[in-house]
Amino acid sequence: MDYLLEGLVTAVKLLFSGDESTWSAVWATVKVSALSMSVSLALGVPAGFVLGYARFPGRKALRLVSDTFMALPTVLIGLLVYAFICRRGPLGGLGLLFTLRGIAVGQAMLALPIVASLTAEALEGQDPRVRDTLLTLGASRSRLASGTLFEARHAVMAAAVNAYGRVSTEVGISLMVGGNIKWQTRTITTAISLETGMGEFATGIALGLILLLMAFAVNISLSFFRRRAGLALTGGGAS
Repeated sequence: MDYLLEGLVTAVKLLFSGDESTWSAVWATVKVSALSMSVSLALGVPAGFVLGYARFPGRKALRLVSDTFMALPTVLIGLLVYAFICRRGPLGGLGLLFTLRGIAVGQAMLALPIVASLTAEALEGQDPRVRDTLLTLGASRSRLASGTLFEARHAVMAAAVNAYGRVSTEVGISLMVGGNIKWQTRTITTAISLETGMGEFATGIALGLILLLMAFAVNISLSFFRRRAGLALTGGGAS
């Protein structure tokens, strides 16, 4: 157990000493996660709304496809993205291979079905009285859609957190598409894999701690916004 304690102590030192290679991986993870989540939310929330709220031919089949894609292995997504953006691929001219943007494309594909399916599930389970109340108040189609989605906002935020958790901890896409290039495309997860394999256990622990802190920060932020929203609705924020 001594090596665990020593690794933890060294990890703390690395974090507070501002080790450049460690923080380079951290910032790469922050950038690529922010980009991929922005894309997946911009596309996934509207898609989930349509799947969960609208009724049209083929909806159940699309819902099944979205649910199935939630379980896609990251290495498979990485392989597909690599095939499209490599030099011989149809999108090879965009120069996305071995870049953070390329990783973000793959991670957005990973997060998109999670956001869409969980948003759809939230809307399917919503109290039908929400729709009836909005219609009674004379809401237009756009107001009806926005009001319905607003009522499901906590579930949508939870979907975003679930997607972020999958994105921030994946390894396959980052390795295959990003190449794990130091100072450029090396993320926290790929750095942990590399450093641990090289016997640099302390560095792996340091990066693991940062990943854990990032997850805590996201969940604490979600709880904070939920509490603020609850106070606003009950008038508890007024004094």
